[in-house]
Amino acid sequence: MTLSARTRLSGTIEYLEIGENTAEVELELEDGQTVTSVITANSAERLDLSEGDAVDAVVKATDVMVDG
Repeated sequence: MTLSARTRLSGTIEYLEIGENTAEVELELEDGQTVTSVITANSAERLDLSEGDAVDAVVKATDVMVDG
């Protein structure tokens, strides 16, 4: 599948918690940084996600806010 998003971060799922409606997925990237995403529980189950899986985080943002 081709996506329009250009930012892809490869990592390993270090933490996964699937709730009733949402799932929290924490990835450890190759350089040791972490990225946390909240997706639907349905998507996590459909993708058959598990801790230890190698996955890509695909980022597409229309807005970025910075507060200082």
